[in-house]
Amino acid sequence: MNPHPSIEAQDRPARLTVGVVGAGRVGPALAASLQLAGHRPVAVSGVSDASVRRAADLLPGVPLVPPAEVLARADLVLLTVPDDALADLVHGLAETGAVRPGQLLVHTSGRFGTAVLEPATRAGALPLALHPAMTFTGTSVDVQRLAGCAFGVTAPEELRMAAEALVIEMGGEPEWIAESARPLYHAALAIGANYLVTLVAQAMELLTKAGVRAPDRMLGPLLGAALDNALRSGDAALTGPVARGDAGTVAAHVAELRKHAPQAVAGYLAMARTTADRALTHGLLKPELAAELLDVLAGPAPDGGAAGPAASSGGQAPSDPPPGPQGEPEPEGEAEAEDERDRGRDRPKGAERSTDADHPDRSVDTDPAPGPTPPESTRPESTRPESAGPESAGPESAGPRPTRPDSPDSASPDLGPHGGDA
Repeated sequence: MNPHPSIEAQDRPARLTVGVVGAGRVGPALAASLQLAGHRPVAVSGVSDASVRRAADLLPGVPLVPPAEVLARADLVLLTVPDDALADLVHGLAETGAVRPGQLLVHTSGRFGTAVLEPATRAGALPLALHPAMTFTGTSVDVQRLAGCAFGVTAPEELRMAAEALVIEMGGEPEWIAESARPLYHAALAIGANYLVTLVAQAMELLTKAGVRAPDRMLGPLLGAALDNALRSGDAALTGPVARGDAGTVAAHVAELRKHAPQAVAGYLAMARTTADRALTHGLLKPELAAELLDVLAGPAPDGGAAGPAASSGGQAPSDPPPGPQGEPEPEGEAEAEDERDRGRDRPKGAERSTDADHPDRSVDTDPAPGPTPPESTRPESTRPESAGPESAGPESAGPRPTRPDSPDSASPDLGPHGGDA
């Protein structure tokens, strides 16, 4: 049964001409989905070989033109570029007069709402932020995956119905996100999806070192069951040695990791502390077992220094952060590198390139974006969590926590959600 009521004719967007600025993984897929709903893609911009291939595969016959020409031809324009390039792109298009009054301007960044489109809004554009909560491959598979995909929607109230209708036409499920909540929303998705890739890739590497010939086949059923249980039951689905308070097993894990994969120790300890904190808060970990477990998790870091709560004052994070993501699929990395080289070649005359290079969202297109560097005041503030998260020196919760007479630092830092740039 369709969870959404049928869209009345007056609320349904008219058949629109559609343009795409940034033919990375997301833009062509969304345009192809809109085409299935009856809209007509008329122009796409992209300069890298990967972008040209994606456009040809998903939008055959649609001409490749410069960004300004895309806006000249389309009623609805998808701005599908990296988060860090979006503000420059919008500013450049507005400054060069490319934006037309009454034109629907849609960006797909999870991090931003509609405020980033303000220069274009002043020029008369109608701003929409439609972020698909999905990972993209740049192939036709993406169009199929949009069926039932949740979209984070932010728009002016008078455009809310149109924004939600567009999402439904693409087969998605609109979820309204307040402008101020976008960074926190995006941080949550990064934790749940981006970092999951890192954990799974690292687990496969360790299983390979342990002699498992097909780590993917071993992990598949386990991960599927764990994910299903977690989505159904939350913290109540937690199992394993940390939830049981099995300090001896955790100590053996840490010892083996130090010996065979020292780069994995920091991440293991951080996740174990967070898991212990949540298990204790939700009554899964017995308080009398928690103190010994925290002693194990407060052992020396890979560099020989202290890693746990006793190692620092005030719950400060350890000096050596956990290692970065591992096991990225090679095709995606190649496409991003190719698009990055082209970033400076597809912008309006006189526009400066953005120097920010910390874009973390793997689902956002990585095609080049035009536009001069915006003033510092227009850039969104860093939304890194105030309290230590997975890189923290120790867990903390608002609920009960173990304390040891000989170590006042066993209290752990706040793990409540904070706004963050994912």
